[in-house]
Amino acid sequence: MSADEDKYPGESGRRRFVKGVVGSAALGTVATGTAATVEMATSAAGAGGGITEYFAIENTDGPAPRGMPIIPVEIRNDNEIYGRWPEPETRTVQGKEVTVAETDVGGTTYSTTWFQYCGVQTYEGIQPDADQDNAFRSTGGTYDWQDDVDDGAVLTLDMFDDYEGWGNGIGQDGLGKPAVANWRSEGDVQTIPVQVMRSPEVSKMIAGEGEYSSLSGEARSFLEAATENDVMAWLNKCTHFCCVPGFKAFGGSARFGGENSVYCQCHQSIYDPFSPVRRTFTALPRADE
Repeated sequence: MSADEDKYPGESGRRRFVKGVVGSAALGTVATGTAATVEMATSAAGAGGGITEYFAIENTDGPAPRGMPIIPVEIRNDNEIYGRWPEPETRTVQGKEVTVAETDVGGTTYSTTWFQYCGVQTYEGIQPDADQDNAFRSTGGTYDWQDDVDDGAVLTLDMFDDYEGWGNGIGQDGLGKPAVANWRSEGDVQTIPVQVMRSPEVSKMIAGEGEYSSLSGEARSFLEAATENDVMAWLNKCTHFCCVPGFKAFGGSARFGGENSVYCQCHQSIYDPFSPVRRTFTALPRADE
């Protein structure tokens, strides 16, 4: 599927169903492209909303309308895994001063608006100038291997040393080793959930090897700049009803063809972490600054 191709044709009943579900969820902060939402996203009551292009792990099945946004990563101190956050700056938009944060990543404009949906736009950590250190900090309860890692500890490369052969009895071994973490959530603030994965497939995607030969040059350039040492990450908020999915996290995922993908057990949406695609959505405005 091309980056600009709509998942469901305009005349299909499936498209009408999905648009209806997502539209009804607008009050639950799932953005849609309606005129009303655009007006809300650019009103004086908030900041930093509007039509946004972003790179995502592709949604391949289920009711979710689009993929979840990829978070560019960087390795600090040769071992610690961080999510990149653009430097904030103040601009005048519609006569009002707002703080924005965006930067170029592999030829793509990476912006904090990528994460402004599902209520995350109201979280303290999503403010461009929030006082956070951007580290991915481990949270337990999903993968057995993380039970040996202190909650709140910064994820490090050496924790993923066995990533090329790792498995947990769900799906195919060797596709990558996942972790769950919090991001920009230090202190008494709302938690921003993310998924971090180190996978040998990352290098293959960047090189366009084998099954990844059809990836666009744009996607490969972005991925090369947004990953390090085979580590990639994404905001772990399902774009359907804002649940928290998981890569190889749920045994029942095989019943829905999601055992080698990111699977949301709430409504069976499936995302392919090995298919980075460009998408467009209406980012919801942050709280008034």
